[in-house]
Amino acid sequence: MSRPLPTLLVIPTGIGCAIGGYAGDGLPAARLLAAASGCLITHPNALNAASLYWSDPRIHYVEGWALNRFAAGDLALAPVASQRVGLLLDAGIEEELRLRHLQAAEACRASLGLSIGPVISTDVPLEVSLSLGPSGVSSGRIGRPDALIRAGERLRQAGATAIAVVARFPDDPGSEALASYRQGSGVDALAGAEAVISHLLSRQLGLPCAHAPALAPLALDPGLNPLAAAEELGHTFLPCVLVGLSRAPDLISLSSGPGLGPDPGLLGEAVIHPSRIGAVVAPAGALGGEAVLACAERGIPLIVVEGNPCLLQVSAEHLGLRAIAAASYAEAAGLVLALREGLQPAALRRPLPPMEQLSADRPSDGGSASPAPWPRRDDRPPHPPC
Repeated sequence: MSRPLPTLLVIPTGIGCAIGGYAGDGLPAARLLAAASGCLITHPNALNAASLYWSDPRIHYVEGWALNRFAAGDLALAPVASQRVGLLLDAGIEEELRLRHLQAAEACRASLGLSIGPVISTDVPLEVSLSLGPSGVSSGRIGRPDALIRAGERLRQAGATAIAVVARFPDDPGSEALASYRQGSGVDALAGAEAVISHLLSRQLGLPCAHAPALAPLALDPGLNPLAAAEELGHTFLPCVLVGLSRAPDLISLSSGPGLGPDPGLLGEAVIHPSRIGAVVAPAGALGGEAVLACAERGIPLIVVEGNPCLLQVSAEHLGLRAIAAASYAEAAGLVLALREGLQPAALRRPLPPMEQLSADRPSDGGSASPAPWPRRDDRPPHPPC
């Protein structure tokens, strides 16, 4: 097998993606792309499945803010054997629910051997609120970000190398939106606020972070859609977050200025440098995010999955981006494997496009001829092992 091709899987949260819009239902796609690429970098909401999880050394668990900075060339990723995961609890969590989360953490220590602790509660409740935008995309806010940051800094000072956050989210058991979501339609109303929390903490501390909401249990629903079932298996969504963070890569800041920071060779072969990204995979209608645009600007092949519709219609055509269309994540995995093997995806389709013909005359502006479909990658460092 050829060397790994580091690949980004981006499934934006809170926009109603048909695949990846629920807790953990993006995992099968992630596992397949990890097998095809040998090295997959994706964000927690594509992997988190509440009490369920899947550990794979080829999959790197990177919070959304850090994923954006990695794609932009500001960060490198350093795989580690384990992280010491500090547990940050919202002071607004009721005592019984707080104990449920502590017991989930203890179970991960005893059964999985994870390094968890210390534990801290915020000095005041975080006051999380939820909302939906005009397009139906979920959003939210945190009333006391200062309390979140203070608690996170205390954990870092105490030796935590990654942070799992549990915030008390508002309950709305009788809402039509929740009923629709449990029946397999609609948008994850929690996702937008979760992103606000994890982005803020990751940016402030420079550590791997992820969030699990604390909610009161819902009444049993005999008609529950399978996509929503993972979220109703227990009292907490924390186990998947602890497992994901336990092996999340360290975030290495790269120097500012031109280029992509230090010579990748100086960082060691195990470090995944942003110059080594070989492809990015995203839903065809959700291409306006920072990671996708940063990769497109750098000429990294963009594979757009048309079989994962969402509320947005921000397509390659609308943005003027060159992209390779895939009908499904299975086809996207085949395209990633083709790139990994050095095959041009166009050679797998018919009609075969003609070769580019250049004129012997010097271009009138004195510049170079038309660019190739993708920038040359021969001068980039070899892909690291994953």
